[in-house]
Amino acid sequence: MNPVVKPNRALWSLVIGFFMILMDTTIVTVANPRIMKALDADINQVMWATSAYLLAYAVPLLVTGRLGDRFGPKRIYLLGLLVFTASSAWAGFATSVELLIIARAVQGLGAALLTPQTMAVITRIFPPQSRGRAMSVWGAAAAVATLVGPILGGFIVDAWDWEWIFFVNVPIGIIGMVAAWRFVPTFDTHSHRFDLPGVALWAIGMFAVVFAIQEGESFNWGTIVGPVTVIGLLIFGLVVLAVFLGWQRLGRGEPLLPLRLFGDRNFALANAAISLVGVAITASALPMMFYYQLVLGFTPTRAALQTIPTAVLSGLLAPVVGRLVDRVHPRILATSGLVLLAASMGLFAAWMVPDETLWWRLLIPAALMGVGSSFTYSPIGTTATYNLAGPDAGAGSGIYNSMRQVGAVVGSAAIAALMQVQLAVHLPGGAAAASAAESSGRLPQAMQAGFSTAMAISLLLPAAASLVGAVITVFFAARAERQPWRPPSAPAGQASADAVH
Repeated sequence: MNPVVKPNRALWSLVIGFFMILMDTTIVTVANPRIMKALDADINQVMWATSAYLLAYAVPLLVTGRLGDRFGPKRIYLLGLLVFTASSAWAGFATSVELLIIARAVQGLGAALLTPQTMAVITRIFPPQSRGRAMSVWGAAAAVATLVGPILGGFIVDAWDWEWIFFVNVPIGIIGMVAAWRFVPTFDTHSHRFDLPGVALWAIGMFAVVFAIQEGESFNWGTIVGPVTVIGLLIFGLVVLAVFLGWQRLGRGEPLLPLRLFGDRNFALANAAISLVGVAITASALPMMFYYQLVLGFTPTRAALQTIPTAVLSGLLAPVVGRLVDRVHPRILATSGLVLLAASMGLFAAWMVPDETLWWRLLIPAALMGVGSSFTYSPIGTTATYNLAGPDAGAGSGIYNSMRQVGAVVGSAAIAALMQVQLAVHLPGGAAAASAAESSGRLPQAMQAGFSTAMAISLLLPAAASLVGAVITVFFAARAERQPWRPPSAPAGQASADAVH
């Protein structure tokens, strides 16, 4: 291990890669209409480019946190960043929607390798009493990245084309690898036996559930192939996930999902809350971007500019929340943030009408969303990690990040299904008109009202997820005082350099 740890340098080195992979969860949303035209795809196919990324991101997280414990978080972080950067170039060169989906899935695998290592390193190098500030940086990266993605994507798509939203990751990834190699410390490793049956059950169950939700409307919620129906596949996925939980409880050896960690009330509640945040943030972006471009006729850049209040306020308030989270009960901050998120989405839904002269009022809920998101990530993340230490750091970080991504992938699939249902119901001509609308430019005036209604109703899904998350955070317990803490790589009696106080 390094004789002296410099936490702040390590933290910012990790944030580079973490920011990039989270930005890719939303940067594609603004480019979807352009990708649909370029690759001759429909809305469901381009949605799979996002869902494949999120699914390949979410499923391995329970194992990749353990890989960091076993081989060292620095090594696994660098491997993940390398895979992500290379597959970004592959996605940019894709000549069909199928190749794009495959490349995005490999990107998701790289993201899954990288993400748990960021929280595991933070947990090891920052003491619990000052971890709130570090987590505020991590949380701000999560919040701002998902919000700045559409802004950057809009500029890139209009200036160069959709391929460059992936090519831009290559130089950033190289910089991130150099910084992590230089500043992230090497920690002691812990041996683990990997639960391969658990991995298989988790992967099969998650894929079945996500496929059934997202493809349900495509198959009219009926037969997929032979005797397999959408509802049957959904039930099968849920049963497999139930078997997975039973295996984790009763199976021999080291479980993939240590259920004992959920004996900590705050850890359990924080994981439930962050999964709902994942649903809300991922699901809210898609209806808004389609509305801006297909109803109001905005270019990708102008559509992205509508999200500037969200990104700016989230970034500016993150340091303030970081200082508060070590002094104010997390339930107050997190609950307030989630209620504001729900309110912002409710206002969006109420004001999404086919009148481009009223675009300015949509900046109000955009600003409200920025305030809400800034009060959400850090308090929930700090609550989840407060009691994690030693060998539990990697496992707990993997679980937490997995729950966030599970929420994101379920949110992506659910919003895709809900949008298709609402388009079929509210557009003149039903399903046929909805299919034509997916690949068009700005919609004819006769279709704009129905399309706006469909997008507005779809936004009620992420609003509801935010409200349920707010109810959960109300039950966060007060944090217990911890024993004096010493950085793991510093000699006894020696404080860590560059520590946060």
